[in-house]
Amino acid sequence: MSQIENIDSFYHLGPEQVLQAIESIGFDCDGSQMPLNSYENRVYQIGIAGEKPLVAKFYRPKRWKDEAILEEHQFTLELNDLEVPVVPPLECDGETLFIHNEYRFSLYPLRGGRAPDLENMAQLKQLGRFMGRIHALGATTPFEHRPTLNVEHFGDDSYSYLLDEGFIPLELESAYEKLAEDLLNRIESTFKIITPPHIRLHGDCHPGNILWTDSGPHIVDFDDARMGPAIQDIWMFLTGSRTHCEAALSEFLEGYTQFFEFDLRQLAMIEGLRTLRMMHYAAWLARRWEDPAFKYAFPWFNTQNYWEEHILSLKEQASALHEEPLQWV
Repeated sequence: MSQIENIDSFYHLGPEQVLQAIESIGFDCDGSQMPLNSYENRVYQIGIAGEKPLVAKFYRPKRWKDEAILEEHQFTLELNDLEVPVVPPLECDGETLFIHNEYRFSLYPLRGGRAPDLENMAQLKQLGRFMGRIHALGATTPFEHRPTLNVEHFGDDSYSYLLDEGFIPLELESAYEKLAEDLLNRIESTFKIITPPHIRLHGDCHPGNILWTDSGPHIVDFDDARMGPAIQDIWMFLTGSRTHCEAALSEFLEGYTQFFEFDLRQLAMIEGLRTLRMMHYAAWLARRWEDPAFKYAFPWFNTQNYWEEHILSLKEQASALHEEPLQWV
């Protein structure tokens, strides 16, 4: 399968091309489609004649090579074989990644659900069991074609891109540069002390990627799957006061450790990972700023106010990095 390079064509992907792509692999579309909440890729709910709708994901050019996409697919298929509640891609004639004209795409069953209740300790414990099973499989073999979450890729590269491409306002450059360098040096030192093992992760495990039903949770969107420390798939479930975070962590880990061991030293990485996510998010928006969908969806980005607030948030993280890590109580 050839690599697709035409980003302008991706920007102008329209309803007709979407339907033609789905029908090219044998599905009879009923003509209905609805864009779903995705910016990195283009994702649509597609009506299928006489059957349940499907979800079609059209991949952004130049982001992942075919081999990396197929690794993600294989991971979710393996999890599904173990009856872990994920949403793997559909297989057609043994294939999960398809190409039509200039577009690479995959298809998924449509699954509904609501966000988890992070105030509900029983749900957190169930999420812990769920994530422990994912990580138990994730630790058995590494990704070969997907990156590793580290300070260089998420922090250094983001910092350099924003400065080199002139996104930081000139009058804020000095403050941003000093603050970011101090943060990255501190995070790098902390991570080197802990040296956690890297396993296959979901990679972007925020509550919006968990869909809860009466039968429990299932996880969606492994598009950011990569190698990294286990805590990356845990810390975004911990919100609110320190007391609540520690109570939630305890319930989560009680379920998690039924299936996979957790190294408590990784708790000291949480604020560093939060900082890297903030820096990476700002650079992600900057890298995608030529995409018309981003300008429409994020009109507040790249304003003076945005960068002032971003720097203020990073200053708050500088203080958070000096606090004691959460404890499993």
